[in-house]
Amino acid sequence: MITAIVRFKLPAAWDAAKVAQVFQNSAPKYQGLEGLVRKYYLFDADSRTGGGCYLWESREAAERVYNAEWRQMITERYGAPPEISFFETPVVVDNTLPKTALDAAE
Repeated sequence: MITAIVRFKLPAAWDAAKVAQVFQNSAPKYQGLEGLVRKYYLFDADSRTGGGCYLWESREAAERVYNAEWRQMITERYGAPPEISFFETPVVVDNTLPKTALDAAE
């Protein structure tokens, strides 16, 4: 599995309620998305940073989504281009289920 951290600057005028509204409106686009296991929306008011933490089945699945069109959409929606970092995810602890996934990268 692959974890991707996506970050971007948010418009200065957006408060937490506006950010939550925009994020909620985008959530349906990610529901049932092929290769996406889980997504967490991120917001830091102090640094005016938004983004997401994604768990993907593979890097290829992530890169199919993070194409030029997606990057342009993020830039237009939030006013800044996204920064993306990828991490191999060899172990996942899920406390909602009584298990730990080992060899999650396979």
